[in-house]
Amino acid sequence: MKLWFSLVFFLAVVQLAHSQTYADSLATHRQKYIADLKAEPRLNLKQSQVSKINFYPANKSYAVWASVTPTPGSKPFMIPTKSGKQKPFIEHSTLAFTLDGNEYVLHAYQGMDLIKDTTYRDYLFVPFKDRTNYDATYGGGRYIDLSVKDILSGKILLDFNKCYNPYCAFADGFNCPIPPDENSLPIEIKAGEKTFTH
Repeated sequence: MKLWFSLVFFLAVVQLAHSQTYADSLATHRQKYIADLKAEPRLNLKQSQVSKINFYPANKSYAVWASVTPTPGSKPFMIPTKSGKQKPFIEHSTLAFTLDGNEYVLHAYQGMDLIKDTTYRDYLFVPFKDRTNYDATYGGGRYIDLSVKDILSGKILLDFNKCYNPYCAFADGFNCPIPPDENSLPIEIKAGEKTFTH
């Protein structure tokens, strides 16, 4: 009996340590994100505004492995932005994942301008909408940044805890891509960045 209790206690400690490690890692990621926002001169965020940047608590169930299906032969297309302009993108792949027992698909894109830049050539852009928009989260949708280099054996980690608001959530005058309809999830994604209150 003592051995059984010791084993249960050990597993609980391991699980707690693992979750704390993830939470700590996410906290570091978010601190860097906020620091980058503060350093962006075009946003010109005041400290009182920075304090209004908030997130859902870390929830590892929203970090899921997605199956990556490349879409070779995709043709470039234009994605409208909040300013009314359009930006050229091309679909790189589809990302199929399971959340709460249900299957969903998001599309990963590459900016046609960025593909030509060796620094951003592997960058994957995943803009999406969900049922928290206009309520707990920004109405214009949120973004996830990935990289081709993140793909391992046909899978990629899709962590909604790291999804963030476009610059348009903070100020006007930006060309923020509006997530295509094919990237509208019919569920609430209660993870990542919340609405910024001006």
